Amino acid sequence: GEVLRHGISLLSDDTESSKRLALINIDNSVELMMQTYIQLPKRITGIDISRKQCDEICGSFPSLLDGIECHAGDRLIGVDLGVVEWFHHLRNKLYHQGNGLTVERPKAEAYGELAKRLFECLFELKAHVKDSEGMLRLGAFMTQWIDVEKALIKLSGDTRPGLFHVLKKLVQDGKLTSEQSNEISEMQRIRNGLIHGETKPEEIKFDDVKNSVDNILVWLRKIS
Repeated sequence: GEVLRHGISLLSDDTESSKRLALINIDNSVELMMQTYIQLPKRITGIDISRKQCDEICGSFPSLLDGIECHAGDRLIGVDLGVVEWFHHLRNKLYHQGNGLTVERPKAEAYGELAKRLFECLFELKAHVKDSEGMLRLGAFMTQWIDVEKALIKLSGDTRPGLFHVLKKLVQDGKLTSEQSNEISEMQRIRNGLIHGETKPEEIKFDDVKNSVDNILVWLRKIS
């Protein structure tokens, strides 16, 4: 939590070096979160793994992602580990080939918001970070989107990662129309652009997006 808060605090200084260091620190916090969770006592997490397995999981970032997906996957609604891995690759480029490389602010903010969500999912504690304006808007949308994901998973019973299988099953079962599925997919496309940092929050009309997601939630709850 301290490392995450420090990383996000660096975004208050809008310089190239601060944005690079922010992303590196945020990534370090993500790695520490996953290592800590895996190594917590069984009485806390319910995870029963040997010391050897624990060491193997904590031995590299890819194995950490696999371990968290395997042992804490049910906690991670709204947290896309594929996106975490993508940001980690970006961090490696900065760390090992940092000269001349820049980090766009939306990417650092998106990773910060994702890391905050991961912290809160794993430890069931508030991260208590000082969100930037971009993180506040992204966070509000992500909170809404998590409600959509939960409703879709509950309705379909399909817990596989990603919504492709969920939406396909719901359309096949006659619970969603193709038009409704397309509307959800469009909101997911907006979400993906924001969480990858490819879309700037100021480019999105959040009032319109919020209304669309609210409408989706209304008819999902009606048919659940």
